[in-house]
Amino acid sequence: MKIKLFLPAASVLLFAACQNKSHQDADVANARTQFFDKAGMDTTVKPGDNFFLYANGKWMKNTEIPKTETGWGSFYTLYNDNLKNLNSILENASKANASKGSTEQKVGDFYTSGMDTLTIEKLGIEPIKPLLSKIEGIKNDKDLISFVADGYKNGEGDLLGFGVEPDDKLSTKNALSFSQAGLTLPDRSYYLEQDDKAKKIRTEYLKYITKIFSLTGDSANAAKYADNILKLETAIAQSHSTPVQLRDPQKNYNKMTVADFQKQTPNIEWKSVLNKLGASTDTVIVRQPKYYQTLSALVKSQPIEIWKEKLKFDALNRSANAFTKKFRDAKFDFFSKTLYGQQAPTERWKAIVNATDRNLGELLGQLYAEKYFKPEAKERMLTLVNNLQKVYAERIQKVDWMTPETKKKALEKLNAFIKKIGYPDKWKKYDDVEVSKNTYYANLQSASKHAYKEMMDKLGKNVDKTEWGMTPPTVNAYYNPSFNEIVFPAGILQFPFFDFAADDAINYGAIGAVIGHEMTHGFDDQGRQYDAVGNLKEWWTKADADKFKAKAGKVETFYNNFSLLDNQHVNGSLTLGENLADIGGLNIAYDAFKLTEQGKGDKKVDGFTPDQRFFLSFAQVWRIKDRDESMRVRLKTDPHSPEMFRVNGPVYNMEAFYKAFNIPTTAKMYVAPANRLGVW
Repeated sequence: MKIKLFLPAASVLLFAACQNKSHQDADVANARTQFFDKAGMDTTVKPGDNFFLYANGKWMKNTEIPKTETGWGSFYTLYNDNLKNLNSILENASKANASKGSTEQKVGDFYTSGMDTLTIEKLGIEPIKPLLSKIEGIKNDKDLISFVADGYKNGEGDLLGFGVEPDDKLSTKNALSFSQAGLTLPDRSYYLEQDDKAKKIRTEYLKYITKIFSLTGDSANAAKYADNILKLETAIAQSHSTPVQLRDPQKNYNKMTVADFQKQTPNIEWKSVLNKLGASTDTVIVRQPKYYQTLSALVKSQPIEIWKEKLKFDALNRSANAFTKKFRDAKFDFFSKTLYGQQAPTERWKAIVNATDRNLGELLGQLYAEKYFKPEAKERMLTLVNNLQKVYAERIQKVDWMTPETKKKALEKLNAFIKKIGYPDKWKKYDDVEVSKNTYYANLQSASKHAYKEMMDKLGKNVDKTEWGMTPPTVNAYYNPSFNEIVFPAGILQFPFFDFAADDAINYGAIGAVIGHEMTHGFDDQGRQYDAVGNLKEWWTKADADKFKAKAGKVETFYNNFSLLDNQHVNGSLTLGENLADIGGLNIAYDAFKLTEQGKGDKKVDGFTPDQRFFLSFAQVWRIKDRDESMRVRLKTDPHSPEMFRVNGPVYNMEAFYKAFNIPTTAKMYVAPANRLGVW
């Protein structure tokens, strides 16, 4: 379980600590225009009525989302700028005539193969025909299970959502875990809800499945296949846990012997499955047992022909973007346009840059870090992280609701944070990945085989906590409770979230709040259940745990009251961890900012006090405009609140904000001191 900062397209992060005064003063003029968008504010909105719109209202009103995007704003601009940098690297590598097996050859030829749409058009679905033939050869449920297990080592498996990861309760050892799988739509609600919007999406999904089969030449049966697949996936959906249920680490930890797992799922021969997976183990962790119990029943009750139809569709859908334009367009029309509202396909080069990062991430990451990430950025980022860590320790010591016993263990956990900044200390190898210039599908398959082998080689071995869960160019950040680590890839460590020349108010309000956010994930409703070494273990006294739950419950209720679109409310339970991290992160960043020279003073810049600039910087970092369709998906599935509430939720619970903007008690969003939220 990695808790990321942001999901859609990008994320946050970055800054360096103490700037010397002369350098800071010299850059005040630049900071007025370069680092803060005063023109994007809407000062007709009072800060106490809607701070997000006060800081961003004109920008929100005047900004048009590009047709190729599902939203637009700070994260998206950085993400797209980063893609341009990666594209430059890949274009150069593709022309370098590098020696076979070298980093440049592999990433360059991978990129070239993805951009070679003439060859892709010529090949059509020829590359996947051997897989479709294997599926056609399935005769019964035994063959079905054998196929889905055997395919994983070739990047072709299905239905088994498994991985090798740290055992939650023995974090030094890697274990095999099984999670729910089998669905194509974002989550179970898309199959089960009966409102008009859900029904429309299912109708469009049927059209998409029909289109995919028609493109293979089987148009006569395509509509029937689509109907069968939707009915089968609906039966599977009934077994799935909800996004809220997936947030409970204890309920999603079910360690059992393979023999016990076998008893629960009699129609799946697990010894044979594990053998085909290359997994030698007597125990497994089953995250959602109900899914596998249902799968066991369905492989017997559903006709084998329907299962074959689903397997073929899954294979074609999974690889559609590696096929002809007609396949790519069909996938775009349903997933990007219907589900998320995107108006036009992403440019081909962007799609292939992303594919290269996904498949050869630490090869591309080496070239990226060498060119775009400077050592001094890592040093200054580490200084800032350390400063916030010290402030966090002081806040833990001062909280009035926690006993000394639990405080001691909380501080032990805080001080044990592993901090990863920029890129790994040791790089992964991709020696077994074969890449050529004119075989895009085969390149993807080779990368998948490598990733599978790399994962399975970890089983039963000690956990390597130097490993990264994101590639260096990634514009995001995360906290990983099993490692007890906070991770900030190089991709996020740049403007608009951090800049050496910006004043402290800007940097602490932006990247400082993000660092505090990731730290607070270690003590949110999920992260707090893991101890200093990453074990899922109760280390709180019962009284302290009860007090925490009571305080967290108030946060949940507070966010439940926020709504967007046609009165669709934020799910305070689904977003609880992120909301706790947003509130805690901003408080920690503010305390750290007040220790700087600028934070201690009252000198105005561009008409705003240091405290005002801190809060305005925070608000502008989160300025994002989503398409309505994208927002509907987010409200159902995303553990992050919409950005307006990521800003308004924290600030209206901070006394410093009220003082900074002289907010009267009559303001629309005024929260009385006795009712303000606060955990950390």
